[in-house]
Amino acid sequence: MLTIFAGLFGLAFGSFLNVCIARLPLHESIVRPRSRCPQCRAQLSDRDNLPVVSWLLLRGRCRSCGKRIAVRYPAVELASAAIFAGFVAYGGLTAATVGGIVFCWMLLGLAVMDGETMVLPDAFTLPGIALGVVFAAIAGGWRGGLRSVLAAVGAVAVLLGIRAIYWALRRREGLGLGDAKLMAMIAAWLGAQLGLLALFMGVVSAAMYALGWLAVARPKGAGQLKLPLGVFLCAGAAYAYFFGGETVAWYLGLFHLG
Repeated sequence: MLTIFAGLFGLAFGSFLNVCIARLPLHESIVRPRSRCPQCRAQLSDRDNLPVVSWLLLRGRCRSCGKRIAVRYPAVELASAAIFAGFVAYGGLTAATVGGIVFCWMLLGLAVMDGETMVLPDAFTLPGIALGVVFAAIAGGWRGGLRSVLAAVGAVAVLLGIRAIYWALRRREGLGLGDAKLMAMIAAWLGAQLGLLALFMGVVSAAMYALGWLAVARPKGAGQLKLPLGVFLCAGAAYAYFFGGETVAWYLGLFHLG
């Protein structure tokens, strides 16, 4: 029953996350006005604002204008429900569970926002850094909080260093400040070691995606290709959160063979 309630709670938070995704990159209020159709801007009634259910009943179309409502809306709600229910089912209702839910929920929102708009709002990344430090302090005392702060500062320094080098070589920006703040948030939650793994996984997956896209599409102006790096960093952070310990142990074990 606790898992079921967690899933329903996750659906509600997924609906709220959709509001954040739609409005924060545009610097709009997430409180007013009420939820509305992204096409005709008509406000949604309560019956049309139920997570997933309303989208299915309306067959993915606005009741007012009849235009399609993106499948992203129910997808985010279902993903949020899966995060809430999965963590509670696996770990029960503990501080670690709450921390995992918060971290992964924020990664989901940031990944979608960056994928759609190439914007990583401070309203998500900066509170995310603070929450990472808080949960690290809960888990490891003041030393854990201090390690979290140092990891976040180190992540910012690395990303800003890469940004400066790219600017010196190409005389144009190759990395946004939002990516640096996102990486600081990831490091605050995961620590320096797993944060570095998340960065590595994100950069490698982004490079593989870019190479594959260039090989298949062969577009003109490929040198101007812009990728939402935040999407890949969020994916790398999720991997590091769930599998980072085993991956690091496997890698370090390679140096002890024989």
